[in-house]
Amino acid sequence: MQRTDEILKIKDLHTAFRINDRYYDAVDGVSLTLKRNEILAIVGESGCGKSTLATSIIGLYDQSKTRVQGEILYKTQNLVSLNEDHLNEIRGSEIGMIFQDPLSSLNPLMRVGDQIEEGLIYHTKLSSEERKKRVLELLQQVGIQNPERVARQFPHQLSGGMRQRVIIAIAISCKPKILIADEPTTALDVTIQAQILDLLLALQQETGAGIILITHDLGVVAEVADRVVVMYAGEIIEEAPVREIFLHPKHPYTRSLFHSIPQMYSSSDRLNVIQGMVPSLTNLPRNGCRFASRIPWIRKEAHEKNPHLHEVAPNHFVRCTCWKEFHFNRGGNT
Repeated sequence: MQRTDEILKIKDLHTAFRINDRYYDAVDGVSLTLKRNEILAIVGESGCGKSTLATSIIGLYDQSKTRVQGEILYKTQNLVSLNEDHLNEIRGSEIGMIFQDPLSSLNPLMRVGDQIEEGLIYHTKLSSEERKKRVLELLQQVGIQNPERVARQFPHQLSGGMRQRVIIAIAISCKPKILIADEPTTALDVTIQAQILDLLLALQQETGAGIILITHDLGVVAEVADRVVVMYAGEIIEEAPVREIFLHPKHPYTRSLFHSIPQMYSSSDRLNVIQGMVPSLTNLPRNGCRFASRIPWIRKEAHEKNPHLHEVAPNHFVRCTCWKEFHFNRGGNT
């Protein structure tokens, strides 16, 4: 399938959390698109706004403590402006989500089969017998042996990999057009990680869904993604096709992430680390380059006062001009 059709378009999205009667943007002016049959990876350290972006798309946030502004366009509808009832019609049926922690995402008091069937009850007109059959088909589809037995079990009776497969079965039960996978392989061993990734790729090929993959694992990104968005401190700081960003990373933060990956054939026994840490929401600088404090050896004049995304190569965008003068610190760390 040719990847030209936009299925989701986000414009100038701001998601702010209320802290001591003030709102602070955790997602700050994000704009991006997702195409059919595409895997868009969103990467960055913890606290960069990746998961907040995901919950903003699907509308899973506490409205009393969260303010969302901007546009999330799906089928000409702005999801930001929809009420809860309308969002419930879209969640699960057209936009599915694989949550980061399957144990806390599943109801410990419900059998696995009943939890998978819930979405089918709400979003389809299948009979009870047809739903039961569909549940077993889904469990088989995600690679679970003996689906009849697993459907009768409770979440605590399953391994971490099995629970993650159940979460995927729930997410794909109604064949959504968009699938959001938030750290789908976290806390799983390498063998299970590979199986889960293969499963996602197979599901995408079958349904043609657009997948937003949120992860900090750059190895996973290199293996499955088509396009990569790098987030830092609530902003997109770089965006490019996966091959381009791995071969020609530009932003100091992106280069620092790649530089911090352990190298198998390195002669050094020390790891490269990124100096400093992601600032908290209340201490986040809202003007200038947000990464400047973590690369203090770069002269101030190299940073833009009001950084914005520049297209430095076809479909390759970088925020701020500091990338032109960036170099790694003499100590090897950033």
